[in-house]
Amino acid sequence: MQSNTIGRAARLLGVSADSARRRADAGRVATHRDESGRRVIDGKPLAAFSPEITRSGDGVSRTPVRDASPGNVTAIGPGDLAAQATAQAGPHRLVPLLTREAVVEPGPEVAIRATARVKSTGAHIDRT
Repeated sequence: MQSNTIGRAARLLGVSADSARRRADAGRVATHRDESGRRVIDGKPLAAFSPEITRSGDGVSRTPVRDASPGNVTAIGPGDLAAQATAQAGPHRLVPLLTREAVVEPGPEVAIRATARVKSTGAHIDRT
């Protein structure tokens, strides 16, 4: 599972590193130390915490939505013909409709870091 430093998690959430640390200190998101002693947040807890930041209005958009926005995949919903891959990119929640093939290996997985890209005719999520 991918882990994120506090700084990277803060960038993905659209908040300052100090704000991410305060939330971790308050127990709002679980952290642990990696092999080099850095405090990190695993991908799944970060993905679960991302929507809370958006609902609270604490996230700050630093990138226009039409540009590349770093974030995390928070859910995958495969269907018979089509699928949805939900991503939280700072305060933006994106739910593009994808072909089923797009979410089959090596497609997106819950909790991976991703880059959400939006243009006027559609949106997609790149694995990063």
